[in-house]
Amino acid sequence: MNLQLKDQVVLLTGGSSGIGLATAQQFAREGARLFICARGEGRLREAAGSIAAETGTEVGFHACDVTRPAEIDGLRDAVMARFGRVDVLVNNAGTGIYKPFLEVTDDELVNGMALNFFAQFRVTQRIAPVMIRQGAGAIVNVAGCSGLQVLDPPFFSTCTGPAKAAEIRFTKALAAELGQHGIRVNCVAPNFVEVPERTQAWVAQMSPPGTSPEETKKQWAQRVALPGKRWCTLDEAAATIVFAASPAAGYTTGEVFVVDGGFARD
Repeated sequence: MNLQLKDQVVLLTGGSSGIGLATAQQFAREGARLFICARGEGRLREAAGSIAAETGTEVGFHACDVTRPAEIDGLRDAVMARFGRVDVLVNNAGTGIYKPFLEVTDDELVNGMALNFFAQFRVTQRIAPVMIRQGAGAIVNVAGCSGLQVLDPPFFSTCTGPAKAAEIRFTKALAAELGQHGIRVNCVAPNFVEVPERTQAWVAQMSPPGTSPEETKKQWAQRVALPGKRWCTLDEAAATIVFAASPAAGYTTGEVFVVDGGFARD
């Protein structure tokens, strides 16, 4: 399917691993030009090199901690210096804490809001003026299904769920405000995604005493409606993000694309 993304400039946060890397790869295969950021320069350089080698597309990168406003200013300046425009912004950087309410530390609470909602707000606030000057643009905020539905124990979400819900409400409010400038804003809310470097930590957090991580993971998958009873794959989450950002979804804004295998059925 041609998503009409050839030569579009895509700025993607959290682009060196996980969902971000898978999404960057799919944008590149559609012919988009990429600018990715993450905190670690080494992994960024490796990701950019592998994407460019596979697809032949142009890939820029900039090490940036999106919880720090001054570094976000530097990210904006870097992408503009490289490409002079931004057609698509994907706010993918984020985190998840799935611990019982009474065990969540203050540092985890503050970092969860900072890396999820505050980062999306701040990055968008710096890139939206670029899109307003262009008279067009697409923004995709990556949230999660815990922002839509309260999860039953052992899938605790009192810390991450409110942060993801804020991202969803932010998406809808921003779509209403920026639509007059030709800017679409949508949200993608995946179920738990199989991310090699993070899945084990999430499952360990969710597992109550006496329950193995393997059993906890199986319990989650049993609530999925589709055959196979499994977690979402990186490519499945990425494909929805790319579609939501593309001109193929040009009449869609203020919406939440739920990628959860039918988990949220109420």
